[in-house]
Amino acid sequence: MERMSLRTKLQKSIYVIIDPFVKLLIRMGLTPNAVTTIGFILNVGVAIIFIVGAEEGNRGDLSYVGWAGALILFAGLFDMLDGQVARLGNMSSTFGALYDSVLDRYSELVMFFGICYYLVGQHYFLSSIFAFIALIGSIMVSYTRARAEGLGIECKDGLMQRPERIITIGVAAISCGVTAHYIGGDHKWYLKGVKFHILETMSILTLPLVFMAIMTNITALKRLTGSKHTLDKRDAERKNDKPASLLVWFFLLVISGFSFRNADPVMHANSVYTQELTHKTVADPQDTFPVPMGNPRQLFYLQRTANTNTIVCELNVDSKGKLDEENPVHVFWIRYPEGGMRKELNYIQKIFAYGIKSQLQPNGTYKLHFVSYRKQALYLMQSPRDNKYHVFTTINQKQALLNRIFIKVDGGTFWSPNVVYMELKGTDPVTGKEMVERFKP
Repeated sequence: MERMSLRTKLQKSIYVIIDPFVKLLIRMGLTPNAVTTIGFILNVGVAIIFIVGAEEGNRGDLSYVGWAGALILFAGLFDMLDGQVARLGNMSSTFGALYDSVLDRYSELVMFFGICYYLVGQHYFLSSIFAFIALIGSIMVSYTRARAEGLGIECKDGLMQRPERIITIGVAAISCGVTAHYIGGDHKWYLKGVKFHILETMSILTLPLVFMAIMTNITALKRLTGSKHTLDKRDAERKNDKPASLLVWFFLLVISGFSFRNADPVMHANSVYTQELTHKTVADPQDTFPVPMGNPRQLFYLQRTANTNTIVCELNVDSKGKLDEENPVHVFWIRYPEGGMRKELNYIQKIFAYGIKSQLQPNGTYKLHFVSYRKQALYLMQSPRDNKYHVFTTINQKQALLNRIFIKVDGGTFWSPNVVYMELKGTDPVTGKEMVERFKP
C-alpha cells in the first residue's frame, strides 16, 4: 500500500483547522456552489486591484501587488472550502463538481489577466510574457488531468497543481508589497563590476512567475507522458485479454437487468418475490460453489453461474492494521479452476465492473457501491459487537452483515441473458441467524 503523501498530510491538517469554519458556513445555509461562486468573485476582485494599480499607481508603488496577493490567498481558501462544505454537509453533486472545475479555470484566467495587465501597464514587458506562459502551463496542467480522467485514468502527478500555484503567487505578491513598503518599490540590487542591476523589488513577484512558467509546463508534459504509458498499457491489455473483456461486459449486462432496491440501512423498498424464493435456497446447486476461507480481512464475496471464479472484497489495511481511508476495500479474484490462485482485477474489470467506489459519511462509515451499478448501496462500518469492520446492507427489510452476492443465469443469449435472480446472503448482527433475500429481474 502506498504511504500517504506529504501533500495529502498537509491537506488533512488544513482541513482540521478549517472544518469549524466550514460547519459555520453550512449552518448559515451556504451551498458548495455558493462558496465556489464567492471564490470566483474574489478572484475578479484580484484582477480589479491589479488593473487599478496599473492605471492609477506608478512603477514604484507596489502596494497594489501586496493587497492583490492577500486577496489571492483568501480567494484560494474558498477552493478548499467548497469541497469540504460538500463533504461535511452531504451536498455533493455531479453538477457541483463540474461547476467547481469550470469556475476554478475562470478564476485562474481572471487572476492572470490582472497580473499581465499590471505588468504590461507598468512596463515589465518581459515579465508579462513569462506570466502569460505560466497561465498557459496552469491551464494545461488542469486540462491534461481532466482529459486523462475522462479516459478513465488517474492523473495527479507533478508539483504545480492549483493549490501550489495559488500559494506561490499569493505569497510572492504579499512579499513583494511588504518589501516595497520597507525598502521602496524601485530598490535595485547590483553586483560589483556589473553596470546594470540584476534584481529589483518587483523581482520578488516576477521570479516566482518565471519559476511557475517553467514548472507548470513541465507538470503538464509529465502528466501527458504518464498518461501515455498507462493508455498504451491499457490498449495492450485490450488486445491480449479479449476473453476477460467479454466476461466484464457479460457481468455488466447481467447486473444491469436487475431492479435493485436502494439498500440503505435506514430505508428499504419491499421486494415482491423475497418470501417465496428464500425457502428454496438450500436445495439450489449454488450451494456447491466453493466458499473462500482463511482470509481474516474478507468482507464478502460475489459469485455467479456458471463460473466458480469468485470476486472477493477485503478490508484494505496496511501492515499495522490501519485502514486506507481513500480506498477502504480491495477487490480481487480467486481463480478456483487454476488451483485457487489469487489474481488482481485488470484495468477494465476495475473501472467498468467489479471495482468499488467509497464515500466517507459524516458518521464515519463508508458508503460503497460497485462501479457497474450505483444504486446498490453497501455500508462499511465497525460493528459494536466485535469492533471490527463489516459490510452491512438491508436483507428482508432488516440490517444485515453481508456475506455473499450471487447471480443466477439460466440460458438466454450473450446480449440477452435469462437472469433468474440475484441473491443477497448475510447474517443478523444481533442473533447471528442467516438471512437471505432474492430479487427477480
